[in-house]
Amino acid sequence: DFSTLYLRKLATEFADDLDKVREAPDFKASSVPMLIHALKQGETLFSGEEKRKVVGAAAK
Repeated sequence: DFSTLYLRKLATEFADDLDKVREAPDFKASSVPMLIHALKQGETLFSGEEKRKVVGAAAK
């Protein structure tokens, strides 16, 4: 689904930045859900049609 593809792409593109966040002294296991929630907020920028195109292209 789009959400999975979107999060995978973000994790790939921002791998170095995410590593820095995870290495921060105040980052805890309980921070992970909040980080995922924050990253998923970007999904709202895409229309339903754009999401369908992305999922369709990934299926090919």
